[in-house]
Formats: sequence, C-alpha cells, structure tokens
Amino acid sequence: MQKNYDLIIRNGIVVFNDSVKKADIGVYDGKIVEINDEISGDANEIIDALGFHIFPATTDGHVHFNSPGRMDWETIKTGSKAIAAAGGTVYFDMPLNSSPCTLDRKTFQAKLEIAKMDSLCDFGLWGGFSPNNMDKFEELAECGVIGFKAFDCFSGIDEFPGSDDYTFLKGMEQLKKLDLPLMVHCENDKLTSMLTENSRKDGKTGVWDYFAAHAPITEIESISRVISFAEETGCKLIIAHISTAKGVELVTEARRRGVDVFCETIGHYLYLTDYDVERMGTIGKCSPPIRDAENQLKLWGKLFNDEITFISSDHSPCDPKLKEGEFLNVWGGISACQTTLAGLLKHAYHDRKLPLHKIARLTASNVNEVFGIKGKGKIEIGYDADFTLVDLNKEYTLKSEDLFYLHKVSPYVDCNFHGQVVRTILRGTTIYKDGKIVSEPIGKLITPKR
Repeated sequence: MQKNYDLIIRNGIVVFNDSVKKADIGVYDGKIVEINDEISGDANEIIDALGFHIFPATTDGHVHFNSPGRMDWETIKTGSKAIAAAGGTVYFDMPLNSSPCTLDRKTFQAKLEIAKMDSLCDFGLWGGFSPNNMDKFEELAECGVIGFKAFDCFSGIDEFPGSDDYTFLKGMEQLKKLDLPLMVHCENDKLTSMLTENSRKDGKTGVWDYFAAHAPITEIESISRVISFAEETGCKLIIAHISTAKGVELVTEARRRGVDVFCETIGHYLYLTDYDVERMGTIGKCSPPIRDAENQLKLWGKLFNDEITFISSDHSPCDPKLKEGEFLNVWGGISACQTTLAGLLKHAYHDRKLPLHKIARLTASNVNEVFGIKGKGKIEIGYDADFTLVDLNKEYTLKSEDLFYLHKVSPYVDCNFHGQVVRTILRGTTIYKDGKIVSEPIGKLITPKR
C-alpha cells in the first residue's frame, strides 16, 4: 500500500459513479492510488475537505473557444479558465468557430499549438465533417481528433458547409472504419431556411418568429433521418444538444434496435423556457432554440430515466455586437461553460432530487466512456486525480465579474445558484481555488483509444 503521497484529500464526501460516501483519497504522480475510509502516511500536500463533496471533475464535450482566428469572441486561454471555475478539467473544442476551421492536419496543428501553450485544462479537439473535406478524415483521425462534428443545416460559418445526405452516407462509412464518432447538429436545412426566408419577407423578425422558423419538427425530422444513416453504416452517432423530448425518444427507440447512438443535451434546455428567452432577449438565442415548459418537463423525465447520455454547455460566444438587432437575424449562441455543474446542483439535485452520482455520470464518466477516453471521469484507483470540491449548501448569485469569459455576458448572470465549486484539481494540481485561477496552463491533449 502506498505510504508516501503527493496529495491526500481527507474528510470529504466522495461522489462515486454509483454511490456517495465519506472517504480519503491518496494521489501519487497525478493518479489516484488509494481510496479508503482513512489514509495514513505522509504527503507533500494535504487538503482537509471537511464539509465538502468531492466530485469527479467535469468533462465538457461541446465548447467553441474559437482559437485561432476569432479570438475576439473567446479564446482557449479564457475559456479553459471558465471550465476550471465550473469544476472541470477537460473540454472538447469544436472545429468552428475558429478560423480556419479544423478541417485537416494543418488546421488541427494550428489549434493544437495554441492549446498546448494556453490551456489551463486538458483538452480534446473535434475534427470537422463537411462535403469539402471528406478526403481529410483519415489524416484528422491520425492527428488524434476526439470525433467529428457535422451540421444538417447552415453552420453559421460559410467556410464550414452543412452536410447533404450523400456526405452523411459516405462519410459515416469512413468513420465506421476509423472507429470514431460523429456528432450532428440536427435541424432540417430546407425547412429552417425556407421558414426563415418567409418570415423575413413578411417582416416577422421577433423572438416568436425565430421559434416558429426552428419549430420542433425541424429537429425531430433531422434526428430521424441521421439515425437512419447511422443504422445503415454502423457509425457511432451522437445527436448534439437535443432540445426536444421527442428527439430523445427517437434515440432511445434506435438504441433498443441496436443502433450505436447517444444523446447530448445542454443545461439551458433544462433550466430555461421560451418565455425566459422572450424576457431576456437576444442573449438567450441559440440553435436549436429553447423550447416551451411542457417540452422541458418531458425532457427532465427523459433525464431521470437515463435516456440522456451526457450534458455539455455548447458554449458558443461571439462579439457582443453580433447580438444587437432583430432576434431572427442575430447570432445564435449562449455563453454557458461556467455554469453547467452549478446549474445541475440547483435545478437537478436541490430542486428535483436527482442523485449526486447521476450528476457525476452526466457530467464526467458517461462522456469519457462514449469517446473512449481511458482514465478520466471517475474517482477510482488508476484514474487521473481530477476532482472538484463543492460546497453543496452554498447559495449565491452569479455576477458578471465572476465570469472568466472574454466577454462577461451570459443568460445566467444575476441568477441564483445552490451549490458552489470551491476548488478544481487537475492530475493532482489545484488549478482553481476560491474564485481564483492558481496555476499556469498545464493542459494536455486527450485522444481516444482506437
């Protein structure tokens, strides 16, 4: 048994994957080497976690940090600090809205070099999936991408076109051979484009007009069709940021048939409704849009029934000027990567009594299992010593000055939370403590086991 440790965390209440109980944790060389009721021995550092819950640090599977190219929207440096403040130690950065987008080896390497210098947290990088780079999928896989991201609609960026049915079929055949997943933003392009065009012609550019142009059927039809390609090809499929309970049902039904498909949803579909967006304005615009209260209630039911695999932030910031104007026409994206766990502690645990170990699965272990990441996402011997210490009873109001984003805006500013991250530890090193970043960037590239 290990007797000398780099770190011992004592007296905390540990949130395991299937239970919650008091335990001490011993860490050596960045790994968990002992978990016991009490640990004796010496350590270079001892943390007394009395009164705190120790969660596995979160993994955010869906962020847009925009380095390189659009670093006036967000950067890996600022975004990774926000991840740490949220109790996270890993994020997976999307191939857009960086410019150039991550579509080949050269663009992957350009983003990787920035992340190696600037990322406080460990990181995975998504590769782009589009009609224009199908010949680059293999080289992106060789680079170590976490998976591929596609759009069944306009991505918002001209250099990253949406995929047609031929691209989905032939591209998913490739990804099956490469043993890498495809995540798809599911909204029917023809429907959303025509509905939006008709709204503009009629001078209807408000919030409810946007909701109508992105009605639930636009997501539901797309999910059904993309699942059919996954069923045909055998490609692992992740439906991005599902906003409709019916969409979750389609995934559940497909999984029962043996299709290798998973659900991701985002906090704001669980915490906010369409009337909240009407009240707050363009800061609450995202795509797919936030839905009504009836759908939200059903979505919570799906979550409690374990039909949703993991929860991410879809942190998609922009220059605040791009949020100025008519609702239908402004940028659609929400800044949220600093509030995912906090939101679940309030809305899922305190308000709805979802067990803490299920929150740990939704934010840490499940996402790593889906992507084949070994040694991340659980408090278990042999795993990386990635923890977040939480004061479960702390109530507070989030203020803009608390945010580490480049632009300190979010729909969650001035919202009340119940449960606060007080410390984040990456591979045994504290990177965030009591509201402050306390480490230089130490992030490493995470790649899937293939």
